[in-house]
Amino acid sequence: MALKPTIFKLRIMLSDLDRNIYETLNLTVAQHPSETTERMMVRILAYCINRDEHLDFGKGLSTADEPDLWLRTLDNRIALWIDVGEPAAERIKKASRISEAVRIYSFNSKSDMWWNQEGSKLASSGAEVFKVEWSQVQNLTTMAERSMDFALTLSGGSAYFSATDQECEVSWRQLSP
Repeated sequence: MALKPTIFKLRIMLSDLDRNIYETLNLTVAQHPSETTERMMVRILAYCINRDEHLDFGKGLSTADEPDLWLRTLDNRIALWIDVGEPAAERIKKASRISEAVRIYSFNSKSDMWWNQEGSKLASSGAEVFKVEWSQVQNLTTMAERSMDFALTLSGGSAYFSATDQECEVSWRQLSP
């Protein structure tokens, strides 16, 4: 019997000070059985950083030909492909051929090693690569619950999460273009 995903319900009061976006998001996020909580939380962060009414979550880890997040145009073209983690350069080259823009949010303890190995290959793809601070992601996972309600403020490469009894900051920096 295959394991089923764990479903998380989120209510996020988003304030993106850089893009002047202020709204309350009600999200349902499925965590694949093989997905870590850290990865799921970075997917949620990437969703908020790139917030757009047409941005959607992909089908997940079990579907190799879809991104973690994507923005499709009204005529079904892919305007933005977002991967979370440390994808292979070949995957990103393929994504850059079918999408107008590609973004990667690398986040784990092996990000530097991955970047050293794949960075030069990724540069030719035109993908924007961001590194999310691993220790801060670990702090963020302490806020993960099946039902989450928090405020999120985005400003200048930092995210400030605030819940009833917890808060944390997660920052990221751009590695390429």
